[in-house]
Amino acid sequence: MKRRRPTAGETVEEPTMNLTPLIDVVFVVLIMFIIIAPLLELDRIQLASAAQKDSKEMTIVQESSPLAIHVHADDTIWLNGKHLTSEDLLHFLKIAKKNYPNRIPQLFHDKKAHFGTYQTVKNAVELAGFEQLDIILQPG
Repeated sequence: MKRRRPTAGETVEEPTMNLTPLIDVVFVVLIMFIIIAPLLELDRIQLASAAQKDSKEMTIVQESSPLAIHVHADDTIWLNGKHLTSEDLLHFLKIAKKNYPNRIPQLFHDKKAHFGTYQTVKNAVELAGFEQLDIILQPG
């Protein structure tokens, strides 16, 4: 087959791709995220306020720490998103100490939760072999 060259007066039409279906799909996915995001069950812990500091230095909190302990207002204890009893907490913390020996557990304690629950968590952390415990407070 022989190709014909366009003459001076003719224009060559280049093949185009229809992007309308792709854009429609992207918009649908975006709308789904906008609708679903507020419905996600996030941690509903109201942290106690930290003391006021003149220093601008702030420590970065790793929300995805492998040892995140959350105590909710109803005194329930959660380790990495899993509900635990105070008896089970020590067992799972000992396993975590073996898996993450250099990590420091982070405690997110609701200000409406009882102090006794904090003491229980603190004692379990110490018995598991951890020497430090980060208590996460709301910036003041």
